Amino acid sequence: MMSWSHHLIITPILLPMATAALLLLIDERNRTTKALISLVSILLLAMNAVVLFRIESGPNDFENVYLLGNWAAPFGIVLVIDGLSALMLLLASLLAVASHVFALARWHAVGAHYHSLFQLLLVGVNGAFLTGDLFNLFVFFEVMLAASYGLLLHGTGTLRVKAGMHYIAVNLVAALFFLIGVSLIYGTAGTLNMADLALRMPQMEPDRLMLMEAGAGVLGVAFLIKVGMWPLCFWLPGAYSAASAPVAGMFAILSKVGIYVILRLTMLLFGSGPSAGFGADVLLFGGIATLVFGTIGVLASQALGRLAGYSVLVSSGTLLMVLGINDGIVSSGALLYLVSSTLTIGAFFMLIELVERGQDAGANVLAVTMEAYGDGEEHDMAEGEGVTMPGTMAILGVCFAACGILLSGLPPLSGFIAKFAMLSAMMGTGSIGTTPGAAVWTLIVLVIFSGIAALIAMTRAGIRTFWGSLEGTVPRVLVVEVVPVMFLLSLTLLLTIEAGPVMRYMDATIRTLANPAAYIDAVRNAVVIEGWGPGTGAKAGGSL
Repeated sequence: MMSWSHHLIITPILLPMATAALLLLIDERNRTTKALISLVSILLLAMNAVVLFRIESGPNDFENVYLLGNWAAPFGIVLVIDGLSALMLLLASLLAVASHVFALARWHAVGAHYHSLFQLLLVGVNGAFLTGDLFNLFVFFEVMLAASYGLLLHGTGTLRVKAGMHYIAVNLVAALFFLIGVSLIYGTAGTLNMADLALRMPQMEPDRLMLMEAGAGVLGVAFLIKVGMWPLCFWLPGAYSAASAPVAGMFAILSKVGIYVILRLTMLLFGSGPSAGFGADVLLFGGIATLVFGTIGVLASQALGRLAGYSVLVSSGTLLMVLGINDGIVSSGALLYLVSSTLTIGAFFMLIELVERGQDAGANVLAVTMEAYGDGEEHDMAEGEGVTMPGTMAILGVCFAACGILLSGLPPLSGFIAKFAMLSAMMGTGSIGTTPGAAVWTLIVLVIFSGIAALIAMTRAGIRTFWGSLEGTVPRVLVVEVVPVMFLLSLTLLLTIEAGPVMRYMDATIRTLANPAAYIDAVRNAVVIEGWGPGTGAKAGGSL
């Protein structure tokens, strides 16, 4: 019989699903009750993710494969937990805690069924990280998208509705590409189980393999749309900047779902064999174009929301480039960069709502005009004249400076460590020991330049917001709003302090991904429980 701890694998899906159903039965007027139930569920989800992460980060004989319905693979549905999925579950749950607490101040009460939609979003995100077959990946992808539609439209305003309509249309197209790609793969290979696909692909005839790769290419388009690869990214900055602050903060993880799936399938299906390196050039050059486009957008943005939206594209472009390089040492640093940038962008979206509170909508445009043409009222500052920095603005300013340091990759925080790990590996130092070519040097220059651009943009925005504000008013900020921002930024500080153990975990995770045989054996050797359900066997699950 399986141990109770084995059920922790399915808990990240069942817990938010049950919570969402329960919250639908409670009247919308009982917002406090709904908020409390949702908060308890998310905290339990975070605790579960921490336990799974600790299990995966140390030596153990934990059974990593969960057979739903007690059906063996490849016929049954399987959930698989390994170092990568445990890391992503932990990241999503920590971001969910911060986003939900931030929403408790006021955002959860400006529309109906906010908490149920939030819980369903977690069902889709966690399911995508855990599933071991492509069909259920499509199911969880659709659950995630359906919930994100409602969350993006949560609240009021013409801009939000317009951006929401664009978001829905683009992602419906992505879902269509997903379904077409899955259908092609199933029609060619006869299976959608990822481990079984990895076994069958080397045995395919050339013509069937071409159809299989075509299906994978169509499937990849769906995730590249979600990642925001250029030229599929024009919807993202507008949609993310129009969302409410807690929703935009949670949306920081959605683009990483696409990165996760691309990384998983690349290492599992296209890491070796006749299709080795499939799509690498598309990821490499697409990542370069995305990084350039995002960097230009960061420099051109005057509104902080747009700046954060383009920062998502900079993060996606950097990660896509690394996936295109397909080097294990570089990928280890990229995993740290993924975690650090997600936490930073999530905190930044929530911080923007606080620092812009009380500002006039046209203040930033007017400030830029005055910078260019002057206000005609320049005078020398008299003794004792100046602007005081109240406590609230001081706290917000420190958080803003931390976001700027992290986004630009300046020392000493985790953004610098992640970029240093990637760049040093690209340059041939450390354990690679190879001389980089012209293409790699181009990537190095682009990563450095994107950091400089982020520094310029954040410095300009910080001066305009904190030192040159036209209103001169101090926003009213609740403790429940500033604590989530500080919590996410403190996690980046923890990543900095524990950089050694964190990088060892990332290295071990990439080594496991680079050895797909362990994943395949764990899924294929997982057998059903004897005397229970439809199957018979000796034990449940398998170990990676």
